[in-house]
Amino acid sequence: MIEAIGVTRRYGDAVVVDGVTLTLPKGGVTAIIGPNGAGKSSLLSMIARLLPMSEGRVTVDGLDVARTPGAVLARRLSILRQDNHLPARLTVRDLVAFGRYPHSGGRPTRDDAAHVDRALRYLGLEDLAGRFLDELSGGQRQRAFVAMVLCQDTDYVLLDEPLNSLDMKHAVAMMRLVRRAAEELGKTIVVVLHDLNFAASHADHIVAMRDGRVLMQGSPAAIMRPDAIAAIYEVEATIHEIGGKLIAAYFG
Repeated sequence: MIEAIGVTRRYGDAVVVDGVTLTLPKGGVTAIIGPNGAGKSSLLSMIARLLPMSEGRVTVDGLDVARTPGAVLARRLSILRQDNHLPARLTVRDLVAFGRYPHSGGRPTRDDAAHVDRALRYLGLEDLAGRFLDELSGGQRQRAFVAMVLCQDTDYVLLDEPLNSLDMKHAVAMMRLVRRAAEELGKTIVVVLHDLNFAASHADHIVAMRDGRVLMQGSPAAIMRPDAIAAIYEVEATIHEIGGKLIAAYFG
């Protein structure tokens, strides 16, 4: 279980995350949604200790992320950031192997190699393992980064806008993969999304943020209501059920 207590992030006089207290359930998929500037990515980065908190506390299964040794935390929690700056002339296999560093300390074993092979298989990347990152399409590259995170083999996986730059086909495939990883691998996945319909279709729990605060949270059915969407995004919407999923149509 991930708990945030009074988490705040300031840049000078600007408050981007404002006293967030939140419990993210263990298991399944939790989606964090909200308009641009809501504080979604900043909150996720503070949970992963990539961004220092101005105030507050975050724990992961009782471990204080600010005080837990990095190697210990990295075996419990992994994150895929929006901006991944790695050498383009890196092969897919080498990238995925980075996920084993918290376990191997740079001295990979046969067990680490087996984890890499499993991650490549799980993401359908075996045929691309020897290719360089700059030889891949956007969807292939994003799958390679997700394979690296899954190869880290943590209980908690944080994904910051993994659908960025993906077309509809690859975005659907990515969200199906997220859902499958939660169910088949027993991961707790927290994903920041811009698309409310993807969140409603694939998440078990939705956290809606606005102006640095948690505005509401609950099941997709609790969030997929016209009044809730108006409060979160300031747009009118109608809700339709298609194939057992709630879908919002925006207008006006």
